[in-house]
Amino acid sequence: MSIGTRYNEYAAGTPTERLSVGVAARLSRYLQVLTQASKMGRDRISSQEIAEFTNVNATQIRRDLSGFGKFGKRGVGYDVSLLIGEIRKILRTQGQYNIALFGAGRLGQAVASSAVFADHGFTVAAVFDVDPARIGEPIGSTRVSPYGELAPLVEEHSITIAVLAVPALAAQRVADDVVACGIRIMFNYSEALIQAPADVTVHTSNPAAELLHALYFSLA
Repeated sequence: MSIGTRYNEYAAGTPTERLSVGVAARLSRYLQVLTQASKMGRDRISSQEIAEFTNVNATQIRRDLSGFGKFGKRGVGYDVSLLIGEIRKILRTQGQYNIALFGAGRLGQAVASSAVFADHGFTVAAVFDVDPARIGEPIGSTRVSPYGELAPLVEEHSITIAVLAVPALAAQRVADDVVACGIRIMFNYSEALIQAPADVTVHTSNPAAELLHALYFSLA
């Protein structure tokens, strides 16, 4: 299969091959940098500049991107807007996706108020909490709903992703309820080790682990 054929199939949404975990992770990092560059008014960016913000070798960046087409010119760099669109096609993340946020505490408020999700087509469509004092409070662009309304609101807003910003002791119960509602993607901000069915993707964000990872390579 030629590179062009493989890329066209990804663009059409009917891929015959899946990206490796490494390639998908790197493309996501490139997309984050490109999105921020666009917000800063940048029209073009070089592979070396992307490398500086991702800690990925510029040669690796060019190799990753050239596997899906010819996007840049030597000495000129990449068109930021064009490359954002192409990477979103490759990652199949075009369109809008609705998120359910669990936990309206300080972390939940920070998540709901962040522009990062909106930059990539994600909308916090519902926020849930068990604290009666928080119900009805504005958070981000929505208001806190009672946890008991989980199932109907997930269906009403066509929610496909859950973000858990709850205490570790409550995380597994929330995860179980999320799975029961048909959500198959979870982003876990708690310290709990979430158990979920094989068809459910759980990504746990641990700042300490990420700092240790960065420290290891900085001190090596």
